[in-house]
Amino acid sequence: MTSFAETFENTPAEIVRGIVILVTASAIIPLLDAFGKILVTAHAISAGEVALVRLFSQAAMILPVLLYIDGPGALRTRHLGLNLLRGACLGVAGLTFFAALRFMPLADATAVFLIEPMILTLLAALLLKETIGWRRIVAVVIGFFGALIIIRPSYSVFGIVSLLPVAAAFFVALYLILTRHASRGSTPLAMLFHAGAGGVLVLSLAMIIGHPLGIADLRFRWPDEAVVWALLAAAGVIGTAGHLMFIQSYKLAPASVLAPFGYVEIVSAVLLGYLIFADMPDGPKWLGMAIIVGSGLFIYSREQRMARHPQKPPIVR
Repeated sequence: MTSFAETFENTPAEIVRGIVILVTASAIIPLLDAFGKILVTAHAISAGEVALVRLFSQAAMILPVLLYIDGPGALRTRHLGLNLLRGACLGVAGLTFFAALRFMPLADATAVFLIEPMILTLLAALLLKETIGWRRIVAVVIGFFGALIIIRPSYSVFGIVSLLPVAAAFFVALYLILTRHASRGSTPLAMLFHAGAGGVLVLSLAMIIGHPLGIADLRFRWPDEAVVWALLAAAGVIGTAGHLMFIQSYKLAPASVLAPFGYVEIVSAVLLGYLIFADMPDGPKWLGMAIIVGSGLFIYSREQRMARHPQKPPIVR
């Protein structure tokens, strides 16, 4: 995880707007997951198909906007392969998360997925050679312990598939690591389009291979019900709108201010899980959620402290 130290010139009013946009996005994104859960559990639509349609919708909605703003030149990027690889990571993350929703309650899967900032911290140390202190390492370990508290009952029933939200968190963290490199020479909208296109390519290939082999999460079924079309369309629109809102929020406010508000997502997931699926976390699961959120907030506060008081290099005499 990079330091939150940054030069930010936006006005207080813009920063407040950024917070409002992020909170709104964090509140509506679990709707995408809820619709995905309905599709995979009640309508036998595979996790791969939900993820594929969601990313196809993203690319399809962004493309005309890009062409209108800057013409065909807007699609050019210095790092086409890297941007498509980002999309592949996003596609695999969607596949694994929607597959998890076939087995796990919405709030449980969302809470486990929220270890993503901790995985990002570890990947930044391993791949980008960023230095992380022992306190953040302890916070990461504690956060994973909180995830295990939530996973434990599902693991005893469903086995290793209950670790799918961890895989989703890993691939999203890898997507963010790659984004740091791919952002040079690309506009946010172009990156959003290429991410959608990359995800569509890798998921299409996976389903071409997986469907004939009878892999449940890679089956393709042409929807024959209006409600399925409506849910797929809504998932695509919400996913794309949510990502655009996240991009806009980080334009208006610094990451150091926005980071804690991302946990609104678990509140929305618990509420939707209860209203739509009658799922309510029990005591141990609430404890696991609290541990994950607490660990994430500790890492955030540690980054803020380091940004305010950066270590000075030793003076060589």
